[in-house]
Amino acid sequence: MFPMLAEDELHDLAEDIKAHGLLEPIVRDPDGVLLDGRNRLAACERAGVEPRFTTYEGTDQAEYIWLSNVRRRHISAGQRAMIQAMVLSRSGHSLRTHAKLHDVSRSRLSLANTVLQSAPDLAEQVRNGKLSLDAAAGIARERKAKAAAVQAAFDHLRAHAPDLAARVTEGDLALDAATRELGQRQAAVRRDQEHLTAIAERWDTLRELAREPDSLHTHQVLDGLAPDHRALVTRLIAGETKPHAVEQAA
Repeated sequence: MFPMLAEDELHDLAEDIKAHGLLEPIVRDPDGVLLDGRNRLAACERAGVEPRFTTYEGTDQAEYIWLSNVRRRHISAGQRAMIQAMVLSRSGHSLRTHAKLHDVSRSRLSLANTVLQSAPDLAEQVRNGKLSLDAAAGIARERKAKAAAVQAAFDHLRAHAPDLAARVTEGDLALDAATRELGQRQAAVRRDQEHLTAIAERWDTLRELAREPDSLHTHQVLDGLAPDHRALVTRLIAGETKPHAVEQAA
């Protein structure tokens, strides 16, 4: 139901009716229920003018109520488009047909319909004039983009860390925290890959040392290393020395 006019507007309407009479009758359904003209009826009472009534004979009272208010109220184009989109959602008419019948921009009606379908709470704010249609559409697009980003992040998590994705689904871990943990895991993998790549690229040096494990050069190289590094390289040289010894024996 549309709200009553503000006090000053209702006063002006009453004065106009007092001066010129009720120009448009108040509409009721066959049972006498008021469909359109709530403000005019109140203004008639203020003006002391006997109201005139007519009976609605159509089949869609809801659509009639909405559209009659659209025609008479001072509302923005965005509000008008949203109200008509709401009517459209009830009537089942096609957007193209509705736009032609009620002389409304098809693009604005389409935008209003998009907001109505994706963000009903914003649609109601547009209808009430609390939010412009363009602003509502912008917020709806931001929501959609954010939802898509969240879904993409979860899909990435599920593909690369199913255990973390399961914890997110169960509510044990927030998506942001899980994404950070996945990033740390992947960073550790890249770091180790870089280290091992560096080792692999210099493996020929180890092989050269393994060919002459007891040479002065080999001892000097090992003596210049930190103890834990020297112990590791010594084991690696020993591992490379065995295949070399087998080759020489053959």
